[in-house]
Amino acid sequence: MAIRRRFRPQPRRENKNPHNINEKILAPEVRLVGDNVEVGVYPIRKALDLSIEMELDLVEISPKAKPPVCKIIDYKKFLYEQKKREKVMKAKASKVVVKEIRFGPNTDDHDYEFKKKHAEKFLKDGAKLKAYVFFKGRSIVYKDQGEILLLRLASELEELGKVEQMPKLEGKRMTMFIAPKTKK
Repeated sequence: MAIRRRFRPQPRRENKNPHNINEKILAPEVRLVGDNVEVGVYPIRKALDLSIEMELDLVEISPKAKPPVCKIIDYKKFLYEQKKREKVMKAKASKVVVKEIRFGPNTDDHDYEFKKKHAEKFLKDGAKLKAYVFFKGRSIVYKDQGEILLLRLASELEELGKVEQMPKLEGKRMTMFIAPKTKK
């Protein structure tokens, strides 16, 4: 007895090109921009003829504009430069690091100073600081002490960072955010 194989539909392949180029531009008129072309609105046929004459591609830059904006350029070179630009932008984008410091409502002075030194180091390194007081069990009755502790930390770290969010009680945690000051 032969094994029956079922037909599986192939997934649709999406258009690899994010831009419409040459004959794929469907608009009857396009606005042509660029260095080696007179700027203006052209019928699609004339714009295509110009691109063929220059041995380049007609690329739709802004399809939602009325009429769509097109440029006569080498498409491969355009894609390469666009990827290069995106890579540079991604490298320049700063990654925000958030460091956490946990206190108890009755943190001793020595422990507080030790944690404050770590907080100073984090802010000097350019990381955001999330300081919180964790209340266990019935220690929630000391929420005033927790708030005083966080405000004290904020005032002592004032020259290194500014408070982004004042102490706020969320469940069993009182949280405060401090962002580093930008270096001048």
